[in-house]
Amino acid sequence: MSTETDLDAAGSKHRKPWGITLIGLITIGGLIAMPYLAGEPDGEKMPDIVRFLGHFHPVLLHLPIGIFSLILFQELLAMVSRKKPQRTIFPMFFGAASAVLAVLAGFLLYHGGGFEGSELAHDHLWGGLIFACAAVFTFIVKSWSMAPSSSQAFYRVLLFSSVGIMGYASHDGASITHGSDYLTQYAPNPIREALGLEPKIEKEEKAAKPLEEQIVYADIIQPILEMRCVECHKEGKAKGKFRLDTYDLLLAGGKEGEGIEPGNAIDSNIIFRIDLPEDDDEHMPPEGKKDIEDHEVAILKWWINQGADPAKTVGDLEITDEIRDAIGNLKMTEKFVEDHAHGEGSSDAEAANADSSQPSDDLKKSVDALAVKFPGAITFESQESAGLTFTGVSMRKTLNDDIFAEVGPVIAQLVSLDLSATGVTDRTVALLEPAENLRMIRLSETQITDAAMDTLAKLQNLESINLYGTKVTDAGVKKLSELPNLKRLYLWQTDVSDAAMEELKKANPDLEIVTGI
Repeated sequence: MSTETDLDAAGSKHRKPWGITLIGLITIGGLIAMPYLAGEPDGEKMPDIVRFLGHFHPVLLHLPIGIFSLILFQELLAMVSRKKPQRTIFPMFFGAASAVLAVLAGFLLYHGGGFEGSELAHDHLWGGLIFACAAVFTFIVKSWSMAPSSSQAFYRVLLFSSVGIMGYASHDGASITHGSDYLTQYAPNPIREALGLEPKIEKEEKAAKPLEEQIVYADIIQPILEMRCVECHKEGKAKGKFRLDTYDLLLAGGKEGEGIEPGNAIDSNIIFRIDLPEDDDEHMPPEGKKDIEDHEVAILKWWINQGADPAKTVGDLEITDEIRDAIGNLKMTEKFVEDHAHGEGSSDAEAANADSSQPSDDLKKSVDALAVKFPGAITFESQESAGLTFTGVSMRKTLNDDIFAEVGPVIAQLVSLDLSATGVTDRTVALLEPAENLRMIRLSETQITDAAMDTLAKLQNLESINLYGTKVTDAGVKKLSELPNLKRLYLWQTDVSDAAMEELKKANPDLEIVTGI
């Protein structure tokens, strides 16, 4: 007979599935305990293996969906058919097992970073856990109903309930990936009305809005962000606790501080991430996403340097022919194309934020030579500026004091320096004394101590200092109290006390101290 190979084939000697029940209940207990044992997600503390395994979740989740859909179809067919169905627990076993695997991968993905603070991701996690528990319990009940005289009613109730929970959890998952209105975005009004949604208003023909009348943020900047960034930085999926779907959230930033610094594009976190080499782990958009185009970056920098005002129109700002052409080259989403016109017009206004100090030929030669040793790390602040930016994030495993010393000939030209998570120590910071124009420095997760603060205290143009995860103490940060231009100081996970921070605030009331709380 075809059922001879089935471990639990119906027969007169049907065994009680105590082993299956015990293992199943232990599995359910483990699934429920996982979130409480793991605590809040923190991607920065997770090893790469967690992210690697977590990324299999989108692949594995299709297995239980397919298997449970097939089982549901078979049960519905059996309910309306006169033919007695063959009893087997194999489909239900594979359905429950695949549900557990998918949830485990999803749990690792959740804790691997990018979903901190997301209520939708939290709800999706628990929806998946409840579904996996229901699937395992349904499998247990199925194993007890294999006897010929057993009723299938309770099993079928659990099966239908499990599929319902699966549908709810799947909807949350789709909302995280595609947005909460993904399924209903194009629903006809009768369906929208039945679902309790606002009816869709038919679009009216609009007159083209001249370029000078367009609001820069709403009509130009926000559509760029929606197309390039918002998919991963929105409600329910705010990677790095950073959302870009509204102006206030863009300004507020995320775990690393403010997203933009009005009037200063080069030190704005969003521009910093965009300008990183494409093979850098911190580069945005991440690998696999279409990179932001040069003319779009130019527009973002122009808007930030002009003050990043959310209400000003193009006509209110100084605009060069280069930026005008960049706006004209935008290829936006359907909404942007329908709602906005690429005005042509002319303007004699020129940007006034260029550094008047032109780079010398000798400096250019030095930078070209260093670019060979430090590919993608050292660049000019702009084509018209002699100021240099240096980022060592792509060399975290190799950059140390001796290697950074090779930058010595151009240290005086540095305006922005990122040595986060590299092997540098106080020796490297001591080399920065000639960098009188340095405005931003990131030393997070390095081995620097209070001794490095002696040098930083001499750099009077410093505006932003990141000391996150260092060994700096109260004695060290007190040395920074006399910096006249310091606007932002990151002291998250250091040994600096609240009392010392209060003293700093008294000395500099305009100083923002970021503690990660």
